[in-house]
Amino acid sequence: MFNLPTLLTWLRIVLIPLFIGIYYLPEKWLPMPDKNLTATAFFVLAAVTDWFDGYLARKLNQTSSFGAFLDPVADKLMVAAALVMLVQLGRADAMFAVIIIGREITISALREWMAGLGARKSVAVSYVGKLKTAAQMIAITALLFDWQFASGTDTRMVGRGLLVIAVILTLWSMVYYLRQAWPLMVGHDEKKEK
Repeated sequence: MFNLPTLLTWLRIVLIPLFIGIYYLPEKWLPMPDKNLTATAFFVLAAVTDWFDGYLARKLNQTSSFGAFLDPVADKLMVAAALVMLVQLGRADAMFAVIIIGREITISALREWMAGLGARKSVAVSYVGKLKTAAQMIAITALLFDWQFASGTDTRMVGRGLLVIAVILTLWSMVYYLRQAWPLMVGHDEKKEK
């Protein structure tokens, strides 16, 4: 149960209160630009461990049912915490956060239900889901960093644009997963009626 990939997943969970807690430090201890840089570094480290733990689990043949459960939980906690913090900082729209977090809860519940029917592979991760995750992670990183370049472009503008793309992909992937599961949902209800 405790192997290197699982420990990296736990590290990701431990990093969540660290990158959120940075923003609660007094300004005289850590000015806002330094808070942004530190929080971004923690978030990027967490995102890198997300890729690395899956890679190691496959490479070292250390996959486990507990790791398979914990990995998406850590991902969703990380994204939800970052989005809530960004809304509080005024860098992200609350509606976008609700859509993304709501989709994560819905699809997690759908996967759990499908697993109970023995049909979890019907809602396996799609290419659109991977694109959504990439856009989401880059958007959150840019919004946490909140840096203005000499050219006048700032990461907040880039992050907000990518967050819009992430929301579109979020809705698209949710419709995709629900359509994949729909025949089983309808078939399950029909069996219950008989």
